[in-house]
Amino acid sequence: MKHAVLLLTFLSLSIAPLRGESPDTVRTGAYVISVHDISFHDKEYTIRFWLWFTYSNPKFDFTRQLDIPNAKSIDPPEVIRDTVDGKFYVIMKMKCVMKESWNVGDFPFDSQQLHVQIENTLFDKNALVFLPDTAGSRYEQEMAIDGWSMKKFAVGTGRNGYETAFGDTRINEQHTEFATFNIDMEIQRDALGLFMKIFLGMYIAFLIAMVSFVPRPSELEPRFGLPVGGLFAAVGNKYIIDSLLPESSQFTLVDSLHALTFFGIFSMLVVSAVALKLHERGRENLSLTVSRYGAVGIGALYFLINLGLVVASAY
Repeated sequence: MKHAVLLLTFLSLSIAPLRGESPDTVRTGAYVISVHDISFHDKEYTIRFWLWFTYSNPKFDFTRQLDIPNAKSIDPPEVIRDTVDGKFYVIMKMKCVMKESWNVGDFPFDSQQLHVQIENTLFDKNALVFLPDTAGSRYEQEMAIDGWSMKKFAVGTGRNGYETAFGDTRINEQHTEFATFNIDMEIQRDALGLFMKIFLGMYIAFLIAMVSFVPRPSELEPRFGLPVGGLFAAVGNKYIIDSLLPESSQFTLVDSLHALTFFGIFSMLVVSAVALKLHERGRENLSLTVSRYGAVGIGALYFLINLGLVVASAY
């Protein structure tokens, strides 16, 4: 589809009006039927929507000239043609698989910006501009986005620039712009239930490690075995969550909470080692004091830092 855009745009320079003439206006609107099959791992989602155009120029044929540059694939649309007040009227039922770079920094308390950009592949901004039908553009109020809710919806216009003249020597600068009609949506995840599902294993692993403070410092097996077992469980939980998310160099909430858990369990091992050393030197009371205050300090800090990270991401 993108290659077709680059080839067809060459024709726009010969069809477009001369510089200084006003471009033709196309009144455009959209009605979103559904957003579904949201995949973070594959960086995509599917959208179904009605799209309509009202215009006067007979050279425009959006059934053949339509392109959505940020779509992975576009199914052949259902098309209805008519005339309204002497103007051409075309309505199309679209289904597209859209590519998306998800922002997972606050996952699972994230909100995502969905953007659908629509262009005419044949006529640049000198020949065609869009006028958004803001009154008629809506989304299906009963539309259910599994695990999400719609927070914002808007349609508007813009321009998409290409840093090339597509080989036309009549153009002095290597730059071409096309008018765009944009559908912008913000969806918010229903996060609480998902948060508990994905982090429950990590918190249980931390609590198992905390049980190691119950035995006396001289009992080596539970004092060191339980934290190590909890550490492996937390690492496994991290790998499971990472498999659901796209690769990212960003340090996310998932990374922060797991890093905090790893450091907390490591701190337990350090406290147990210090308490054991004091016990071996015959300072049993101090050994028990270190173990007791270590347990309280680690548990309290873990809870407070967790709460701060989660609240900061959620709000």
